Amino acid sequence: MDLLDLVQWPAMVVTVVAAWFVASRSAARRRVGFWLFLASNVLWVIWGAHTRAYALIVLQICLAFMNIRGEKRNAATSAEA
Repeated sequence: MDLLDLVQWPAMVVTVVAAWFVASRSAARRRVGFWLFLASNVLWVIWGAHTRAYALIVLQICLAFMNIRGEKRNAATSAEA
């Protein structure tokens, strides 16, 4: 077993923890969740490249862009309030 095969497990854990934080009522925790989601995207891309799971890589890039877009919109809404 290659060491990079194990990357999927921390990627999964970080993704679940990120979802927990994003669902929080606290803006600070949601922000942590955003950064955790980006970290999980990176981990999934690393694992996907290793396993040649190209659809997973494209999915993670799309999800990262959607998370960045959502964070920008959230920051703009928070600034208006």
